[in-house]
Amino acid sequence: MDLRIGIAQSPRELEIELPDDTDRDALKAAIEAAVSDESTLWVTDKKGADIGINADRITFVSLGASDGARKIGFA
Repeated sequence: MDLRIGIAQSPRELEIELPDDTDRDALKAAIEAAVSDESTLWVTDKKGADIGINADRITFVSLGASDGARKIGFA
């Protein structure tokens, strides 16, 4: 699953590739909780690295499809 996060006063988005088995609803709940509390949002990427994002700087969040759902070429 792909996670894109917009950061205030940054021209680029933070793109994180999450494991395919990531619980989408639990991730949404964690994002909402961090943003409402203005705390740090912690996510673990596909390689196992922990990434902390200061939630009061988040401008948008986009949850993409898992790798298995991507289609390449002509459909």
